[in-house]
Amino acid sequence: MSGKKKNEHSAPEAEEKKEKTTPAAEQPEEKPAEPAAEEQKPEAKEPEKAPAKEAAPADSDRYIRLMAEFDNYKKRSAKERENIYTDVRVDTVTKFLPVYDNLERALRAETADAAYKRGVEMTFNQLLDVFKKLGVEEIESVGKPFDPQVHNAVMHVEDETKGENEIVEEFQKGFRIGDRVIRFSMVKVAN
Repeated sequence: MSGKKKNEHSAPEAEEKKEKTTPAAEQPEEKPAEPAAEEQKPEAKEPEKAPAKEAAPADSDRYIRLMAEFDNYKKRSAKERENIYTDVRVDTVTKFLPVYDNLERALRAETADAAYKRGVEMTFNQLLDVFKKLGVEEIESVGKPFDPQVHNAVMHVEDETKGENEIVEEFQKGFRIGDRVIRFSMVKVAN
């Protein structure tokens, strides 16, 4: 019986062999299709080269943009450093303005002691020198036309001898660093 079983198994195996041989016979028909695929491969290589050629200008453009962005970053950083430096100077000078005001009042006060007055004058002049080194300028007011960008009008007076919007008196000195006002001048305006 074992022989019969072999025959039974061999019959399906024979059919499988026939099926396997049939595709093998068909393989020569597929071979002409393979050369067509080989012909397409060089065409496939050419489109790969085209993106590489297009990538070079894109990389160049990206490089130029990156350089411009870096240049802008350097300029922005330099400007920020300058602004920080100006802010620090403004804060420092603002803290010294009450000292300036007190020294100015002390100079206006009458005193019999000439040495004391001379000492206050020297201290006041030294503070003005420090302000000058920091780039601080006094805002001119008396006799000038009123400018709301740098002056703060606290009083108004009618005086026909003075011009329109002319500053006749200054109550508190104003200061600025460049175009930036640290403190507005407190003034009295005519007409």
